[in-house]
Amino acid sequence: MTKSVLVPIADGIEEIETVCIVDVLRRAGADVTMASVDELTVTASRGVKLVADCRIEACAERRFDLIALPGGMPGAKHLRDDPHLRALLQQQSEQGRLYAAICASPAVVLEHHGLLKGLHGTCHPGLADQLKNTAKIESRVVADGNCITSRGPGTAIEFALTLVAKLFGTAKAREVAEPMLAEK
Repeated sequence: MTKSVLVPIADGIEEIETVCIVDVLRRAGADVTMASVDELTVTASRGVKLVADCRIEACAERRFDLIALPGGMPGAKHLRDDPHLRALLQQQSEQGRLYAAICASPAVVLEHHGLLKGLHGTCHPGLADQLKNTAKIESRVVADGNCITSRGPGTAIEFALTLVAKLFGTAKAREVAEPMLAEK
């Protein structure tokens, strides 16, 4: 069964994390939608242009198995401030479906909207003081309940493979990791 994934993007988003999440999940067979909270073409944090499949408003009535947020600044702030994305994330959490964030987004988006309440998480070290629960802050990837968080660009493949494992199982994550020469 195909799993649907939303990867929201915005101007200033971290390109390594974005492309890694989308690429690895598509290798696993997920139906990934990149939706922009800004214009369809966004300029990522290092100047790379990314083209979204649609604007976030087009996703308002859709149900996703996973919403995965890349980090980067000021991209994470743009994600945090979008009311359509906030509503999708709240619904995702309330309905017990998977949501994830890497780098700045765990602190800037998830913590800000109360989506890490009672959960362990991690984020970029430069924003660690913004998380209320720092018990696992040094971990590369933290999965707690339906929430998965990670630290930054250097953990992006491990993070994406963890998302594959959560959606499709560990055997599929190993299958995707092997030809990429990644560990899972």
